[in-house]
Amino acid sequence: MKTAFPGFPHEGLAFLKDLAANNDREWFTPRKHIFEEQVRQPMLELVTALHKEMLRFAPAYVGEPSKCIFRIYRDTRFSKDKTPYKTHIAAAFWRNGLEKNGSAGYYFAVSAKEIEIAGGLYFAEPDVLRAVRQRIADDPEAFESTWRARGRKTLLGDLQGASVTRPPRGFAPDHPAIDLIKRKQYCFFCQLDPATAATPKLFPEIVKRFEAMAPFMEFLNAPLPGLARKKRSANLEASAL
Repeated sequence: MKTAFPGFPHEGLAFLKDLAANNDREWFTPRKHIFEEQVRQPMLELVTALHKEMLRFAPAYVGEPSKCIFRIYRDTRFSKDKTPYKTHIAAAFWRNGLEKNGSAGYYFAVSAKEIEIAGGLYFAEPDVLRAVRQRIADDPEAFESTWRARGRKTLLGDLQGASVTRPPRGFAPDHPAIDLIKRKQYCFFCQLDPATAATPKLFPEIVKRFEAMAPFMEFLNAPLPGLARKKRSANLEASAL
C-alpha cells in the first residue's frame, strides 16, 4: 500500500515527550502553536487519509475528521490526577447514526512512548449490551468467525474485555456461548513499535488492523441502529405528551 501519510514530525513527538515532563499551563501555553502545527495538524491529515481508506471497508464510520480527534485537555473534575493535558494524541471512529460511547468503534493513539490501536465495544448502556449479547447468542459461530479467521489473530491478538461472574438475566447458563455472552466488553487492543510513529509505516499498519476489525465491528453494531430508532421514537412520544 502506498502510504498517504509520511509519519508524525519529530518535532511533534518531541513536544509530546516534553509535555509529559512539563504538564502545566505555564509550559504549554507559550508552546501551543507547536502542538497545533506539529501534532494536531498531522493528526488531522492522518485521520483524513484513514477516512479515504475506510471508504473501502467501513464507509459508515467516515465522517468529519476534526470531530474524530480528541482534545488535548484532560477532564480532571473526578480525577486525583490534576495534570491538565494528555500526553498523547488520539482519534475515534464511530458508526454514523449511533451514539459515540454507546456502540462499537475504532480507536488509535500516538505518544512519544507508544502507539495503541483498538476497536470494539468498551462502554455500553444495559439495553445496548443486551442487544449485542442477544446477537451473539443467536449466532455465536458467525461472531467467532469475525475475529478467529485466519490472519486476524496475528494482527489483533486475542479478544479482550471484562466479564460478569454470572450469566446475564434472560440467557441460559448452559448456552454453548455463555462465556462470550457473559462479557460486558468486546474489544481488541494492540501496540506498535513507538518508532513507527515518525515513519510512513504508521498509516498502513493502522489501516491493516482497522480493516481486520471491520467484520467484528459490523457484527457488534448490527442490532444497534434499530435499537436507536426505537429509543428516538419513544423519546418523541414522551415529549409529545
